Amino acid sequence: MGVIINLETSSTNCSVCVAKEGEILAIKELNSANYSHAEKLHIFIEEVMKEASLKMEDLEAVAVSKGPGSYTGLRIGVSAAKGLCYALGIPLISISTLKSMASQVKINNDEVLIPVLDARRMEVYSSVFDAELNEIRETKAEVIDENSFKEYINSKHIHFLGSGAEKIKELFPLESITYHCDVVPSAKEMASISSDKFNASNFEDVAYFEPYYLKDFVLQTKKAKS
Repeated sequence: MGVIINLETSSTNCSVCVAKEGEILAIKELNSANYSHAEKLHIFIEEVMKEASLKMEDLEAVAVSKGPGSYTGLRIGVSAAKGLCYALGIPLISISTLKSMASQVKINNDEVLIPVLDARRMEVYSSVFDAELNEIRETKAEVIDENSFKEYINSKHIHFLGSGAEKIKELFPLESITYHCDVVPSAKEMASISSDKFNASNFEDVAYFEPYYLKDFVLQTKKAKS
């Protein structure tokens, strides 16, 4: 049947959906700047299963957004996904966060999609996709300046989408660029991608799979008062 639960925790949006053969049966999500993942993720899992009239034993795979994104958010999502896989004896599927974001916007063949997730200061996580969602430039953590994405800005209409788009909009207020600043990663777009991977038996090794952090985690601490 291809019954898959999809978990998205890479950004401020805590999102869970259960789908059958790529068709969403139930979805729950909350986009909160307070990062509600630890409190809401398992509740949402229970709620979507109940809404879809399914038991946990009905699941055939778990799909998780692999990043890049929030270090803590990714850890929570992957830990939950692995726990379900071990408990139920079902495979794990990983989904590129940026690809699922890119799938939210439909474009013409002569345009490009550039999903951008906000990192620190002027830094973003980004990748570049064509209209068929083929990755035409690898994922990077990069500091945005006036030279960023110039090979595309000079030749194609660009769609920037995601939380990092506001930073770029300040640098490039051009008519050849469309900004979709309200796009957030969601389990909704994961459903069809995870179904395709399930049918192709494209699974991860549950024991060794790690999120795609893209760069080392830096623990920030408050400075001591002098």
